[in-house]
Amino acid sequence: MKITVLGAGVIGVTTAYYLAKSGHEVTVLERQSGPALETSYANAGEISPGYASPWAAPGIPQKAVKWLFMKHAPLIIRPTFDPATWSWVTSMLRNCTSARYATNKSRMVRLAEYSRDCLIELRGETGIHYDERSQGTLQLFRTQKQLDSITKDIEVLAKDGVPFQVLDPAGCVTAEPGLAPVKHKIVGGLRLPNDETGDCFKFTNELAKRAEASGVRFIYGTEVHKLRIDNNRISAVETSRGAFEGDIVVAAFGSFTPTLLQPLRLRVPIYPVKGYSITVPIVDESRAPVSTIMDETFKIAITRLGDRIRVGGMAEIARFNKDLPINRKATLVHSVEDLFGGAGDQSRAEFWCGLRPMTPDGTPIIGKTVYDNLYLNSGHGTLGWTMACGSGRVLTDLINKAKPQISTEGLDLSRYA
Repeated sequence: MKITVLGAGVIGVTTAYYLAKSGHEVTVLERQSGPALETSYANAGEISPGYASPWAAPGIPQKAVKWLFMKHAPLIIRPTFDPATWSWVTSMLRNCTSARYATNKSRMVRLAEYSRDCLIELRGETGIHYDERSQGTLQLFRTQKQLDSITKDIEVLAKDGVPFQVLDPAGCVTAEPGLAPVKHKIVGGLRLPNDETGDCFKFTNELAKRAEASGVRFIYGTEVHKLRIDNNRISAVETSRGAFEGDIVVAAFGSFTPTLLQPLRLRVPIYPVKGYSITVPIVDESRAPVSTIMDETFKIAITRLGDRIRVGGMAEIARFNKDLPINRKATLVHSVEDLFGGAGDQSRAEFWCGLRPMTPDGTPIIGKTVYDNLYLNSGHGTLGWTMACGSGRVLTDLINKAKPQISTEGLDLSRYA
């Protein structure tokens, strides 16, 4: 079949790769000049299935109030009267119950674990390199209250068979020797030994080359204007370069998916939650992280990418605003310098922001819509890199009418009906 994929971020490119591998004729339309130049460009770099958790969790409403008054706050809400913003926030708050958290986390971990296995398989068959490491993730707790609160997460991990280790401060230092000078600031950690790290931008570009070699056509600098409908089918994708016709359309449009589908009367609850990162060259190897550390206090990920450190985090509710306030950078610098002081050269830090396409329950939207030939692969939030390969494989199986290797319960748009 002729399939048109909208978007060349990590989700769109992995989807195109698997579709082409299964024999389809694939065209990818992308408004930027190349792959992974938006949200996939400088994300936190972690592939963390075990850490896959919805932001909507018990206690988050209370924490959010406290965060608003922190100097280095993990959550920033810019005042707005935008109805879409408050509708999404209200829906997210409704998911902050223990029962919904357990359901949503289980769905996310199921997909993320499968995706990590798909990535390992893809790496073996293609020989692709992207500053990858397979040395786990360490969630770091600075207070006893944080450590005591992981009970529900551990229950889900154990239920889904995900390996984990609860560490004392000495164990944290064994896993990450660079933490030795600040051991006194740590009360413990949750280590997920099967997690990985890697540069999402490098991966997406390398995979795009392999997809192109297998016949995928990438058309960059192309604005998608609308989807033309005929008898409950998408008959064409209208763009700045004319109309593209095909048998199937896959929307991997990230935060822009709702705007694209609104004229089709499809309500897609995806919101552009802004995140920030800095990328810092390493100047002291002995102080640098080995893999990924999640600083629970500031909700910031510190990741080793080759000879660089990527520091990413924060959630800002600000619609499509992409400015770069210096105080956001200061939060990232504070976290990494407080734990790995002197490891990187902050004077050469690259400061960046991206719009994470987040659903109110944290789980992405993957599968067929009410339109006969329109499929979605979007809404991965902070976990697009973690879930990309698995999402591409699952959607390819669905399009091929084959049974996916994992349950797709709760993954498609119908869960919001």
